[in-house]
Amino acid sequence: MTQAQFPPSSPHRPYEDALALLVGTALVALGLTIYAQATLLTGSTAGLALLVQYASGLPFAPVFFVLNLPFYVLALMQMGWKFTLRTFCAVLLVSLLASQTGHWIGFSRLDPLYAALIGGTIIGVGLLILFRHRASLGGVNILVLFLQERFGLRAGYVQLGIDAAILLGGLFVVPAEKVALSLLGALAINLVLALNHRPGRYVGVS
Repeated sequence: MTQAQFPPSSPHRPYEDALALLVGTALVALGLTIYAQATLLTGSTAGLALLVQYASGLPFAPVFFVLNLPFYVLALMQMGWKFTLRTFCAVLLVSLLASQTGHWIGFSRLDPLYAALIGGTIIGVGLLILFRHRASLGGVNILVLFLQERFGLRAGYVQLGIDAAILLGGLFVVPAEKVALSLLGALAINLVLALNHRPGRYVGVS
C-alpha cells in the first residue's frame, strides 16, 4: 500500500486523548525510572533533567518541569493551543508519575544493558502514543514534531541526532560505559519512532 492509499485518520475522541496521555506518560515515567535506577541517560529535556539530577542531586521531576517552560512559547506559536495544552499536561503527568514510580517499584538487580534497551523501548512506545495524539514531552520534542509537520523530516531520525549530542555531554557527568549504554537506549527509543511514526502513515486528529 502506497502512502497515497492510506485512509485518512478519524478524529480522536476526548476520552481517547485523555487515556492516551495517561498511558503514554505512565510508560515514559516507568522507562525514566528504569534509567535512573541504572544511572543511564536519555536525550531531550528528560536527558538534561537526568544530568542535573546526577550532577547536583536535585530531584528529576521539578527540574524536568522547569526546563520545559521556555518551549511552550514555540509550541503555542507553531503548533496551536490544543497541542500546547496537551504537552503541558503530558509534562506535568510525567513529572508527577516519575516522582512516584520509584516508590511503587524497586529492583534488587537491574542489568545496565537490559535497562538501556527495555527502558528505551518503553519510553519510545510512550512517546509514540503521545505523538499520535498530538502531544509531546515538550522541549526538543516540540521542535522535532514541528520539523516533521512542516518539512516532512522523520521525527525519529531528527530526535536521534539531537539526542546523540546531548548524550555526549554526559561524558562529563557519568562513566563512559554508561554513556555508551545510553546511546543504545537512545537508538531503541528512536527506532520505535522511526519505524512507527512516519509522515502520511498515521496522523492523529483531535
